Amino acid sequence: MGIYEELVGRGLIAQVTNEDEIREMVNNGKATFYIGFDCTADSLHVGHFMALCLMKRLQMAGNKPIALIGDGTTMIGDPSGRTDMRKMLTREDIVHNAECFKRQMEKFIDFSDDKALMLYNSEWLMPLNYIELLREVGACFSVNNMLRAECYKQRMEKGLSFLEFNYMIMQSYDFYYMFQHYGCNMQFGGNDQWSNMLGGTELIRRKLGKDAHAMTINLLLNSEGKKMGKTASGAVWLDPNKTSPFEFYQYWRNVDDADVIKCLRMLTFLPLEEIDAMADWKDAKLNEAKDILAYELTKLVHSQEEADKAREASRALFSGKGDATHMPATQIAAEKLADGKIGIMALLVECGLCASNSEARRLVQQGGISVDETKVESIDATFDAEALGGDGVIIKKGKKVFHRAFI
Repeated sequence: MGIYEELVGRGLIAQVTNEDEIREMVNNGKATFYIGFDCTADSLHVGHFMALCLMKRLQMAGNKPIALIGDGTTMIGDPSGRTDMRKMLTREDIVHNAECFKRQMEKFIDFSDDKALMLYNSEWLMPLNYIELLREVGACFSVNNMLRAECYKQRMEKGLSFLEFNYMIMQSYDFYYMFQHYGCNMQFGGNDQWSNMLGGTELIRRKLGKDAHAMTINLLLNSEGKKMGKTASGAVWLDPNKTSPFEFYQYWRNVDDADVIKCLRMLTFLPLEEIDAMADWKDAKLNEAKDILAYELTKLVHSQEEADKAREASRALFSGKGDATHMPATQIAAEKLADGKIGIMALLVECGLCASNSEARRLVQQGGISVDETKVESIDATFDAEALGGDGVIIKKGKKVFHRAFI
């Protein structure tokens, strides 16, 4: 099985420009390909994680990845998948975010000995003269075709700024530039990027008379068709300071039964035969598959040591064994106690488990909160300094969210 066939077997490939040529290129290590990452936050998240894994898989098969940091395109903002315009970031924010991306990418991709490149598109986008760009590139784009692109169509009702309308041209220019200067012959991305990617291949064909290729990978969706990688508190980040290794582990440990095998195929590096053997697992065996998924992904992102700690902490919660000190925790300042006590609603808000007292009240009244395995029956429940001393208390919100609070 070549790498292309493996990608098909893992359910990763969505669209390709020329399947036979792309198969031949990647299977024989002839692809110099890029994936772009706009610097819209100070950490990569689970959606980027699948792209990084794809780059790692293809690099292991002898192909050369280019990680393109979109510090230039971030100044415009990609309208794809958006119902409103992205927040405009300052140049300083973008530089900081780009540096954070760089550190995280180096955990996945081997940049030594020219095995991969990390480029910044501000290097060629920022010096562009607007009139020259319009004359050189603008004539190659049909406004009619651009407006038919999915990334623009969904924005037409609420309004598409002229700033964002330029995004497809900028992304296409990236491919055109790297094709000429770095031998980049292929672009990969999520299947919501298809229109932008075709813009690049068409620009190369019209300006240079040569073929370049594009391939999209399926977005990571759950069985209901919604993007995975989101929790009630926001995105699942790769930065351990934003999403702790334990929280990261718990996210995957608690995926729906219907999504376990798909996630194992798309995200882990376990052999397909091993994953296929899990396809019929049920009940306790399916929970074992979830544990394998959570462990493998936490090991990839955070290290084997952190994966071991997260697994141990998880088992402490579900079986009463092990060490719970690695779960998310909040230190309660002594001054937060009134008359030596803190109420359950204030405790939940303080720990970030609820956004407000009213939300905390509702959760308690609905029976959704337990403390040290005892359901909290009253909104008037309080905890004193003695209860919160030492290792503190373990708060359980719903069935899957655990948090330790201590003074």
